[in-house]
Amino acid sequence: MKYPLKFDTVLALSVLFLLIFGLVMITSIGVPKSISLSAPDVLYPNCGDENVDCYLLFKKHIVRLGIAFVAFFIAFKFPLKFWKKISPVLYGGVALLSFAVVVFGSSFGTIATNWIVLFNTSLQPSEFAKLAIIVYLAYWLSQKKTEQLEDFRDGFIPFSILSGIMLLPMVLQNDYGATMVIAIICGTMYFVAGARLRHLGMAFLVAVLCAIVVISTVSHVRERFQGFMSVDSECLEDYCWQSQQANIAVATGGFWGKGLTQGVQKSYWLPQASDDFIFAASSEELGFIRIIFVVLAYFVISLRGFTIAKHAGSNFEMYMAIGITTWICVQAFVNIAVNTALAPVTGITLPFVSYGGSSLVASLVGIGILLNISQHTNYYASSLNRGRDRRTRSTERSHYRRY
Repeated sequence: MKYPLKFDTVLALSVLFLLIFGLVMITSIGVPKSISLSAPDVLYPNCGDENVDCYLLFKKHIVRLGIAFVAFFIAFKFPLKFWKKISPVLYGGVALLSFAVVVFGSSFGTIATNWIVLFNTSLQPSEFAKLAIIVYLAYWLSQKKTEQLEDFRDGFIPFSILSGIMLLPMVLQNDYGATMVIAIICGTMYFVAGARLRHLGMAFLVAVLCAIVVISTVSHVRERFQGFMSVDSECLEDYCWQSQQANIAVATGGFWGKGLTQGVQKSYWLPQASDDFIFAASSEELGFIRIIFVVLAYFVISLRGFTIAKHAGSNFEMYMAIGITTWICVQAFVNIAVNTALAPVTGITLPFVSYGGSSLVASLVGIGILLNISQHTNYYASSLNRGRDRRTRSTERSHYRRY
């Protein structure tokens, strides 16, 4: 029997909603940045001037969205065993590229040096590092028995090395937002696979100590932390400016918002309004009653993603589903926390919404894989032979049932 839509349509529609939302808001919010990029030397630019392109960001985002959709459909159509086969190559290639960024990378006006130019195109390898570590960890964890994962020498030490190889270049690039997201992804996957809590506790303690050292010794991180702590006071310095202006944007949007294109913060005060702070800029224009649907969309993605993981057909698929869902949702809620002054500025994007090609492509590839996994999950959930098929997988997934 054939099923016309075997993939998780609720998950797909939630992502589609966020993509459309992002496109609309980049069109609305991106006008000031489009003007500055298209006509930097025009003294009094306006959209009627032939030298001014008020929709430059919209046009670029459409192109990036097209590329991301191609990557999404490729990821959706490739068999899942393909990802298992290429996982070591993907992990090694992205790790080498990430280290290359440390030497040859560019900052493009940001503190983090996490961009590299290839074939006249800027690329942010840290976005693909999240996908690479998920795929390879899923492969590595699926090859291990529970006893091995619980062992300090055979489980925790190799896990720490594999995670550290991908985390180290992020730290060297001053990309602490990506460092945090990757660390949470790795820890979550290892926990679900059967790690001992005391080992995870040791890792958490080391992470806290490292964070204290970084905050104490790295000036811009210390300033961002200080800015977060003093966001409600009058701010005249760069380190607290972003958090305060984002807070003002969310507050002035109120319940109903000022309306599309009517936001003020995006034009003069809020930096990176179409990128890292698109949630705050959107809140000003749409208000609480509309922006809450964006938050709910990420909740739906987390719910559907972990449900897919629960009913996945193999350990490898389960770990990938957990990793991808954790990646998307942790990054989304950290970004929202930063935009609402509930966390220090981290410099990470809002998945599917922010202006940025690397983030968009990597995130949609991840969702393509997740929807691919859901095809088999939905088939077994609705098949008359579900019980028989699941019994064939009982041995492989036996250790997961303890959780």
